[in-house]
Amino acid sequence: MTPMSEGLLRTPEPDEAKAHLRATIRRERLHRSERRRHEAAAAFRDHLLALPAIQEARCVSVYASRPHEPGTDPLIEELHRRGVRVLIPLLGDGLQRGWGVYRGVEDLVERAPGRPPEPSGDFLPSATLAEADVIVVPALAVDTRGTRLGQGGGWYDRALMDARPGTPIIALAFANEVRDAVTDPLPREPHDLGVDMVVTPEGAFALPA
Repeated sequence: MTPMSEGLLRTPEPDEAKAHLRATIRRERLHRSERRRHEAAAAFRDHLLALPAIQEARCVSVYASRPHEPGTDPLIEELHRRGVRVLIPLLGDGLQRGWGVYRGVEDLVERAPGRPPEPSGDFLPSATLAEADVIVVPALAVDTRGTRLGQGGGWYDRALMDARPGTPIIALAFANEVRDAVTDPLPREPHDLGVDMVVTPEGAFALPA
């Protein structure tokens, strides 16, 4: 076999495959109009609020979405209106992983370009995630065995180690980002943590994490 043919047959490493997928999905998301993003955010809210786990929760962890991510603003605001304690990712000194409590839409601020909005209140340590009854996480893609493709920094893979055992982990993604694990699986490494459910604007689907 020639060196060229070996290169053609080489299977991409997981990191390489993930990087390619992330770039492709991010480009696709840029084509979604603002109107469609707002409509999707409302649909995400409605599907999540219909879940018994959310209806029974006293504390929910939700990421604060950036413009082209599956939108969470309507969900966060409605949970807050209902008296649910909402934990949002917050970076502390030295980029420590932690959480802040949502206190209202005017309280979320973008502290640095490209960073998600964060609460302006007290920094709570990473272990605070154990208080959450449900955890809603971002995803660039999800497959039907529960593999989640994140942004690449590993933030949630590390943060979720502090979740209470058995806490439902729900990923948000657009319908075209949900893949069949048999025919088109996402690359998965030993440190990748699966999710229990994916919610798209079309509905909620349980997964074997």
